[in-house]
Amino acid sequence: MAYSLELKLSKLLPQCTFKQLKQIHALIVTTSLNLDIQTFSKFLRRSTEFGTMEYPNLIFSQLGAQFSNNIMIQNAMIRGYDGNGLFEQCLHLFDEMPQRGLKPHNFTYPYVLSSCSKLGWFRKGKQVHCRIVKDGFESNPSVANALFHFYVKMVDLNDARQVFDVMSVKTIELWNRMISLYVSVCDVYSARKLFDVMPERDIVSWNSMITGYAEVRDVGNARDLFEQMPGKDVVSWTLMIRVYADAGDVMTARKFFETMPCKNVVSWNSMISSYSQHGQLEEALDLFVQMQSGGEVPDKYTFVSVLSACSQLGALEFGKWIHYLIEDWSQFGAILGTALIDMYAKCGDINRAFTLFIKMGKRDVFCWNVMIRSVAIHGRTEDAIKIYSLMQKKGLKPNDFTFTAALFACSHGGLVKEGERIFYSMERDFGVEPKLEHYGCIIDLLSRNGQLEEAVRLVKEMPYKPDIAIWGALLGGCRDRSHLKLAEEVIEKATELEANESGVYVLLSNMHASLEQWPEAQSAREKMEEKKIWKNTGHSNVYAS
Repeated sequence: MAYSLELKLSKLLPQCTFKQLKQIHALIVTTSLNLDIQTFSKFLRRSTEFGTMEYPNLIFSQLGAQFSNNIMIQNAMIRGYDGNGLFEQCLHLFDEMPQRGLKPHNFTYPYVLSSCSKLGWFRKGKQVHCRIVKDGFESNPSVANALFHFYVKMVDLNDARQVFDVMSVKTIELWNRMISLYVSVCDVYSARKLFDVMPERDIVSWNSMITGYAEVRDVGNARDLFEQMPGKDVVSWTLMIRVYADAGDVMTARKFFETMPCKNVVSWNSMISSYSQHGQLEEALDLFVQMQSGGEVPDKYTFVSVLSACSQLGALEFGKWIHYLIEDWSQFGAILGTALIDMYAKCGDINRAFTLFIKMGKRDVFCWNVMIRSVAIHGRTEDAIKIYSLMQKKGLKPNDFTFTAALFACSHGGLVKEGERIFYSMERDFGVEPKLEHYGCIIDLLSRNGQLEEAVRLVKEMPYKPDIAIWGALLGGCRDRSHLKLAEEVIEKATELEANESGVYVLLSNMHASLEQWPEAQSAREKMEEKKIWKNTGHSNVYAS
């Protein structure tokens, strides 16, 4: 009778509800099955599978030493803590095992290593590894598998490979994971060596290897491998689009796209973004129209790529059509909302951009950065600084790009005091060390607003070698006659950079010309010709929809 009941409970437990579990608990207690360690450990294990450890903790706390110090009971609790995200409790219980006179085994270690991995406690994990070796469980398949995934999470190639090499059972998934690990650090040579000795390969193996060649832009090997594949899926074809696009051969990428026997949204996105990234903006929009005509449903990545093309082309009407197609853009998150804001701002409709910004439910730092810079570009520099201040009131920490946008606003609005306050607050208040572009903004601000001496002092004191933009900013502040000598010194420093930048020479020539110093003006132009530096012709993009 007891044996029959145990058998029935073993079948019922894996599929019971929480309410039924409580009824089973009552049955176990009233029939004295709670004295059967195997049945009770199965029950306790099942109790941890309902998303909380409250009930299992209650049961465990009421157990006597005979049961609570049993390895099966301990393993059930360790597994439960790991599965429910209570990783520190999992490790705490593991650390208590020696005091309870218990020895961990192959059913203990996988969950302990999993908790170490999820906590990022890699030193602790290595200590556990040492104990595994000492206890002789390193070659156990489940423990070896857990060790391998622990070192994968650490991105520790050497230890992961050592564990991989001694594993007695290697599934094709493990081979693929090891190859992917090499690919993730661009070690394509090691990945290929492993690929070549695989006892069997699946489509993931081939695609992982092609991904490696795509990462290092090795078109030849990627193409050879693609041709050798016994079977190709949509991922294989899409990878080849990326391989050629990344190498700058968008035409061949398009040929692969057209040859694909089956396309999905990722394939379309890959081709559209390739056009957008290589400046073939009208082709990107035309392909999106084809995608719509073919009935493929776009996702947020499609829209972001197309909106980026609209921004660069100034294609406001096309961008409005995309906005209409999106319908409920808020469901796609901050990335798409930010792309819409950027599109409207760059296409000249800053009011619509600001309205969208206000309507966005969740705005990340990148979204605030785009709005600050967009408002500043449209001449509303004081509004840009207000947005910068509001961002901090909302509890978001500014990053490098936030400070660049805010300092850009100050520079173009002549807000010297505000600009200095923001610049000097970077490291002091936010722990962000100013980079060259931040120095460039503040030097430009000071130079534009008659504080040339302060700008020169900053150039001398900053921990970076000035670039052509900084020398250009200083030169822009030298328009006053009394600063002609400094202007010539700046030109001399700028020429040492050997940058093919015409702006500094043109500015110096114009300064001399404004003072009717014609020989000096001509000399500046001649130096440009001697160095074969030419002023680029301005151009505009107009998209006719």
